Amino acid sequence: GHECKQPEISAHSTIVRDTLEHLEVKRAAAMLFSVRTVFFLQTLRIFLIPIFGQMNEVIFKEGVKIEVLQLPGVCNQKSKKGDLLNAHYDGYLAEDGSKIYCSRTDKDGHPKWFVLGVGQVIKGLEISMSDMCPGEKRKVTIPPELAYGIHGSGNIPPNATLIFEIELYAVSQGPRSVEAFKNIDLDSDRKLSRDEINHYLIEEFRRDGKPREQAVHDMIIKDIFQKNDQDRKST
Repeated sequence: GHECKQPEISAHSTIVRDTLEHLEVKRAAAMLFSVRTVFFLQTLRIFLIPIFGQMNEVIFKEGVKIEVLQLPGVCNQKSKKGDLLNAHYDGYLAEDGSKIYCSRTDKDGHPKWFVLGVGQVIKGLEISMSDMCPGEKRKVTIPPELAYGIHGSGNIPPNATLIFEIELYAVSQGPRSVEAFKNIDLDSDRKLSRDEINHYLIEEFRRDGKPREQAVHDMIIKDIFQKNDQDRKST
């Protein structure tokens, strides 16, 4: 009978086999590297988001396009209707990018105080600034019907889409009613000055029995205005 012999393996076959094994090892190493890289990036994202915030998130709310440019690491209070807000906002025409308003150069250049939801700003800005954190920055696109409509206003032409860049500094408990807002607005110009805000806070703390917290608010207001002064010097 014939003996069963192992097939002879030529030198060529050995080279092919070694090459294939080498390629398999390299492919496995590459896959492992990819997995490790993805894991590293995901881990890095988990650590970085609380520090720098999720950026460039785009949402649409009641006809307004809202792009979140910066979020604080911690947000303990979001703005809502009736809150007293302190913010800077710059406005532009969407059509050609020309600036229509800059709160940093308007009057004394301090951040603007206003109550959300009582008509101090256009409807589109009220929508844009709700559910916003202190320290958050947004870029918003507002259609004409939520801005100045078919008639326009001043340097804003009819049917103009507007873009605003907003930076929110502080959110505080607002007046308890529209009548209370009118009482704060001592000169009835529908804008709240620093003195009017301080007067309001003093009365609120006295009413709530929290006189010691006035010092905290004094520090917050001082810090806000100091920050704004630095911004003005750097521009």
